[in-house]
Amino acid sequence: MYGVCDKPILLSVVVVEMSSAHLRASLLGLVLLLATVAAVRGSDDTVYLAPGVGSLLRLDRPFETVLIEHPQVVDVQRENDRAVVLRALAVGTSSVVFIDEHSIAIANIRVVVSDAKT
Repeated sequence: MYGVCDKPILLSVVVVEMSSAHLRASLLGLVLLLATVAAVRGSDDTVYLAPGVGSLLRLDRPFETVLIEHPQVVDVQRENDRAVVLRALAVGTSSVVFIDEHSIAIANIRVVVSDAKT
């Protein structure tokens, strides 16, 4: 009435094989994604400064480019390919992202400038 029994079993095997292949591809994608996130993340730190104060920041890896989220809050002076001086210009927060020669973000530093007396 429903046909030969081999077809549903064969379809089930194909579905299992496709699911297994899909699972392997998903796991591979997840591993690659996590490796990329680790490479991109580099360093995520926060630096606290008072207005008018500077701080030397050293990186573990050389960088090519610096991106400043709010240049009115912090200025970055390059010392060499692994060090900069962060200068607090105004109260606020800004991200400073360091990009290497392969256009990969190697560090994302959050700069918090506050004149609070502690």
